[in-house]
Amino acid sequence: MYFNLAPWVIIFPLIGMVVNLLVGKRLGEIGIGAIASLAAGLSFGVAVLLAFSLAAHPEAVTVQVAEWIPIYTPLGNLALSWAVRVDTLSVTMMLVVAGVGTLIHIYAIGYMHQDVRHNGDPGRFRRFFVYMNLFILAMMVLVSADNYLMTFVGWEGVGLCSYLLIGFWFEKGQDGIGNAKAAKKAFIANRVGDFGFLIAMFLIFSAFGSLRFEDIFSRAAQVAQAQPGIILAITLFMLLAVTGKSAQLPLYVWLPDAMAGPTPVSALIHAATMVTAGVYLVARSNALYSLAPVAQNTVAWVGAATALFAATIAVAQYDIKKVLAYSTISQLGFMVAAVGMGAFAAGMFHLVTHAFFKGLLFLSAGSVIQGVEHGEKHTGAAHGSAEASFDPQDMRNMGGLRSRMKVTFWVYLAGALALAGIFPLAGFFSKDEILAEAMQLNQPGVLVFLVLAAFLTAFYMGRQVFMVFFGKARSDPAAHAQENPPLMTLPLVALAVLSVIGGALNLPGVHTLETWLEHTIGGLQPAEFILPLALLALAVALLGIFLAWSLYGRSPLKHGQVDPLSKTLGPVFRGMERKWWVDEFYGKLVIGPYHALAGLLAQPVDQGVIDAAGNGLGTLTQGLSAWLRRVQTGFVRSYALAVLAGGVVILAYIIFR
Repeated sequence: MYFNLAPWVIIFPLIGMVVNLLVGKRLGEIGIGAIASLAAGLSFGVAVLLAFSLAAHPEAVTVQVAEWIPIYTPLGNLALSWAVRVDTLSVTMMLVVAGVGTLIHIYAIGYMHQDVRHNGDPGRFRRFFVYMNLFILAMMVLVSADNYLMTFVGWEGVGLCSYLLIGFWFEKGQDGIGNAKAAKKAFIANRVGDFGFLIAMFLIFSAFGSLRFEDIFSRAAQVAQAQPGIILAITLFMLLAVTGKSAQLPLYVWLPDAMAGPTPVSALIHAATMVTAGVYLVARSNALYSLAPVAQNTVAWVGAATALFAATIAVAQYDIKKVLAYSTISQLGFMVAAVGMGAFAAGMFHLVTHAFFKGLLFLSAGSVIQGVEHGEKHTGAAHGSAEASFDPQDMRNMGGLRSRMKVTFWVYLAGALALAGIFPLAGFFSKDEILAEAMQLNQPGVLVFLVLAAFLTAFYMGRQVFMVFFGKARSDPAAHAQENPPLMTLPLVALAVLSVIGGALNLPGVHTLETWLEHTIGGLQPAEFILPLALLALAVALLGIFLAWSLYGRSPLKHGQVDPLSKTLGPVFRGMERKWWVDEFYGKLVIGPYHALAGLLAQPVDQGVIDAAGNGLGTLTQGLSAWLRRVQTGFVRSYALAVLAGGVVILAYIIFR
């Protein structure tokens, strides 16, 4: 058995990060990328070995690494070890994080080469891969923890990495600070959610006297019977954490702005791994949520509402990455709704398949953007200068790319159809299982919301594919776009294959994933395959694609034209296009008053008290130093006299004490 290798899922990314940090300058781009990708790949290899070990012995194993925190309090003894928990749930997450992460690392070698060419700073390339390995490390800490405090360390680690990677191009964006503001927005929104996690941990320790999963889950029923309110409070505060990290209502606003980061960041952190941490937290805490029906129902409705709300916004966006960003929020809503209903296996199934096709779509979008940028350079070289206002991410500037970027087109089509839930791709099976669970668990409202979200998903993905790849090129850069090198396209092909066959992980009647997870999550009931519901979902998806073709396929939308959907929906489309004015609402309700209060308190409090105290200490130190400086006369006789006086004082103290 390979259980003793478990700590290496964390150690390998740490080694990769340290090597690039210390000697990366001497390795060159290929060496840096190879070290970072190898570190992620070796972590994936260890996860595979752990999966084989669990297949033979499926009971959870905890591998102790070191003693961490021994604290003794009246509430209980907080004795925590740094330990890696190996069970079917944690290993599933390890495989997704490291497997998809490795492919994204390889893709990023080619993608970030363009960044070096544009900026002429090779140090940025090394820094990027140091951050990427740090993220893999933090995510592995999160999913391998055997207690909530260690989980929180990983939770905060991925939040830090998110800040660093979203703001990687900190000098770009609106007014030269747009990307930096996006990174700050993500950091602050996640801190609000982290407050919920902290309060939940405090309540857990006060109720259970421990933060270890085994101690808590084994006594959960007993504590719930004695203090039912405490379990409800814990699970609701955890939900606040989930809304921050997994971008649910009302804290989802950071994720669309996070597209300011490089495309590999969007794929790794904001599609495949970090944003699924909230779903994992609910699944890991299933023993608590199963004892709090009110919290479960709240989680389910938050997820369902988010799924539909974000899908309406995606319908009216023109930035290729923004469409995928709101799609991610919507699909996370599906997962949160599933785990909220108690359909933990269905939620995890969609988490895995979503990592495949959404990671694929983000990377493919990056391929499209770089292909169009190649065309922009060609156009600029031919005409002496590039188009000053050209946006390579605006889908209205694209069109006709399927003939110039054939590999990217086919893999993008596979990802889009999988996301839309078209049979027999992976998304069909995972999304259908969530819908079937909603019907079986008697959640008709949630079911209706999710079916409507599924329809909109198929519509906006069809709209995107038709606008980007079909028709004629609607700009000179699109007409001269070029396919990207194999270093970028081969990972896309691998993810496309997984998006096609990923549904085999949990086929109806086989329930492979449910059988695997039931060793960790007790009481799982296999979801039934409801043929009429599956056919309805497929018909809804096909209808969405047909409507997208009717509006955008037959006469592609050009920049400056009125969107055909706005003619039908009028002010409703305007609301979707403006993202329902949520950012403006937060600006008026939260950010504006906060800035006003900060400006009001700046002079009397910040400068009058805090700065005055600091400056006062400095002035006092300077005055005391000036006085003491007089003692340093430079004469040996003065120093000898001082030594004699000191000796006399000491002797007098000894004699007269």
